[in-house]
Amino acid sequence: MRFAGGVKALWPLALSLLTVGGAAQARDSLGVFEAWGAFRDPAPAPSGGGPRCYAIAMPVAAKSEGFAAVGSWPRQRVRGQVHFRLSRMRMGDAAVILNVGDRRFTLVAGQVDAWAPDARADAAIVAAMRSATSMSVQTRDARGRGFADTYMLRGAATAIDAAALGCARIR
Repeated sequence: MRFAGGVKALWPLALSLLTVGGAAQARDSLGVFEAWGAFRDPAPAPSGGGPRCYAIAMPVAAKSEGFAAVGSWPRQRVRGQVHFRLSRMRMGDAAVILNVGDRRFTLVAGQVDAWAPDARADAAIVAAMRSATSMSVQTRDARGRGFADTYMLRGAATAIDAAALGCARIR
C-alpha cells in the first residue's frame, strides 16, 4: 500500500508541526516510505534545541491534524521520542492507551498530545512498531465519547531509521 500523495500529502503536515511564531522553518525531506515520511529541520529552534529529525504519519482516517511521530533532537541527547497529536481534544481525566500489535502502553497526555512516560517506554514502543502492522491510540474525547486514531506501520521502521540517520552526525 503506497501512501496517496506521497511527500506532497505529508509536507503540509510537516510544515504545520514545525511552524514557529507563525513562520515556517526550512525542512529537508529525507524520504517517504509507504504511509510514513522522514524529515529534518536543520535550523536551530528558537529555544536553542538545535536541529531535529523525525518520522511522521497521519492516522488512517486523516480528517484532522492528528499525527504520530518519532523524533530526535541530538543536541538535547533525545533519540526515538514518541509523540502523538490526538485527532480530538481529550477528556481531562481520560487515560490514553497505545496498542501496537499485541503490546499495550499507557501514555502521558495533555489535552491533545500524548507521549511515552520515559525513554525506556519510547524504546519499547519503537521496538513494537518495528514488528507490528498497525497501532492505535485510544481515549475519550471532551464529550466523553471513546475514539481511536489508527496508524498503518508499513514503512515506519524505514522512516524512523531515515530520521535517525538524518541527525546522526549532529551533536
